Amino acid sequence: MKYYSTNGNAPIANLQKAVVKGLAEDRGLYMPERIKQLPKEFFDTIETKTFQEIAYTVADAFFGEDVEAEALKKIVYDTLSFDCPVVKVKDNIYTLELFHGPTLAFKDVGARFMARLLQYFIRQDNHELVNVLVATSGDTGSAVANGFLGVDGIHVYVLYPKGKVSKIQESQFTTLGKNITAIEVDGVFDDCQALVKSAFMDEELNQHMKLTSANSINVARFLPQAFYYFNAYARMKALGKADNLVMCVPSGNFGNICSALFGHEMGLPIKRFIAANNANDIFYKYLQTGKYEPKASVQTLANAMDVGDPSNFARIYDLYGKSHERISSLISGATYTDDQIRETMRQCYAETGYILDPHGACGYRALQEGLKEGEFGVFCETAHPAKFKETVDSIIGGDVEIPERLAAFMRGQKQSVELSKNFEDFKAFLLSR
Repeated sequence: MKYYSTNGNAPIANLQKAVVKGLAEDRGLYMPERIKQLPKEFFDTIETKTFQEIAYTVADAFFGEDVEAEALKKIVYDTLSFDCPVVKVKDNIYTLELFHGPTLAFKDVGARFMARLLQYFIRQDNHELVNVLVATSGDTGSAVANGFLGVDGIHVYVLYPKGKVSKIQESQFTTLGKNITAIEVDGVFDDCQALVKSAFMDEELNQHMKLTSANSINVARFLPQAFYYFNAYARMKALGKADNLVMCVPSGNFGNICSALFGHEMGLPIKRFIAANNANDIFYKYLQTGKYEPKASVQTLANAMDVGDPSNFARIYDLYGKSHERISSLISGATYTDDQIRETMRQCYAETGYILDPHGACGYRALQEGLKEGEFGVFCETAHPAKFKETVDSIIGGDVEIPERLAAFMRGQKQSVELSKNFEDFKAFLLSR
């Protein structure tokens, strides 16, 4: 499979280059030249298959031309050592729980897959040390850091905005040591993302060290996230509730919903999609007006979605031929204030006993408000509520239990490097490594 840049001015790449490089030379995002349709027979019997079996079929369509079959199967099965179950919240609303992996967040799937695929390529070519740069607004950093922890030939630098991720989230990538370096940036997530992108474009830096990204800009990070949407469809089909299925995705950098849309292009029978935003409503406004106008992000309760210029909009725009009509006919939007998020968390807990995290609350509310007669909705619960324990406890008046694997992170000692949001400072730090 060949990959082209969304900006259209970079050489065509193979999968290995797209994964190792991360970002195209023209600062565009890599896109596969074609999306394979899965056969009708696959969907006819999908409910009889396991999560891993489903995921391998999807992975083979994306990566099978470039990765030996047994190696790809091992990568998929090793990645999915945990389930992503569908759980009933109300009669017509179900949640896709994506927090059963090592760091209790949806990004465990993409990060674990990418770590294994990158190691596969490194072993093939005896590459020099590969340095992974990742900007995080919360969960990406922990998922990537833990996915790559101890992997030979790879060093990870996690950039995060100082004081703008929860203490529990921070503990998951600042306490690891080994081949993980946490960088505390005096700025917001968009500043961290800008530093990463600038690093890829800096010739001196790229001559000094081999760089790649593990943000959802990397095809090996976002494409595997399609696995759990196919699995959700399979589980809903087994319940007889898949004919009018609406998928609602809490959205920040838009990698998660982008992978769902790629699944749809492969034939996944989702009727329509809802992108649920917090107060960072850039995509919501695009759907209303046809104008994409990025702006500085604002800080909210749902911090992992605090993104003012979502990178993966470029992929969605490209996927649908830059047609606002095609995009808005398949995807609707919703946007919620912190007060509305709090209200939704309280209401859901009181009515159903289900504890939402602030991100999932946006998805749940969007389905409550947006489902039509005869439709069933599935929203992504993207992180365990215990990752936002203080916030969740204060809102629902409860005491969220902290899973042991999360408690273990919190007992670790913080190790981080403090830097300004100035690129020259970041570059100097990397050149010194």
